[in-house]
Amino acid sequence: MPGIPRATPRVDTAQLMELLATSLGAYYGDFTEAAARENLTASQGKTLSVLRRGPAAMRVLAQTLSCDASNMTGLIDRLEKRGLVRREPSPTDRRVKNVLLTAEGERAVDALRASMHTTTAALDALDDDERATLHDLLTRTFAGAKDKS
Repeated sequence: MPGIPRATPRVDTAQLMELLATSLGAYYGDFTEAAARENLTASQGKTLSVLRRGPAAMRVLAQTLSCDASNMTGLIDRLEKRGLVRREPSPTDRRVKNVLLTAEGERAVDALRASMHTTTAALDALDDDERATLHDLLTRTFAGAKDKS
C-alpha cells in the first residue's frame, strides 16, 4: 500500500559473510580461469593486477598479496622471464628494487580482465545507481580493513 513505509529486513553478519564468501568464490573462480587463459597462475595474475596500480617494492607486493617475501622473489622472477614485469632501482632508496609492468604485462592484465565473463555479466546487470551503491558500500566496508586488524 503506497505511503506506508516498509520495514527493512534484518540481515545478520553471518548471512552477509556467507553471501560475501559465495560472491568472492565466484569472482576468484572467474579470475583464476581468466588468468589460466593468459597462461598465468592466479598468484601471477593477482601480482600483475596489483602492479596495474603502479610500481611497487617487492616488500610492499608481498604485504599486499599476503605472501612471504621469498615466494614473491620467485614469482617476480617468472613474470620477468616472460617479459611481463621488470625491476628497477627505487629513486628514493637504491637498496630497494621496484617492480613495474611492461607493456606486455599491461596487455596481459587487460586481457585477463576482459575475459572475466561471469564477473562482467554480473556487474553489467546492475544499473548505474546500483553500481555506485555497491562501489560505495565496498569502499566503506573494506577501505583500510587491513589497518584495523
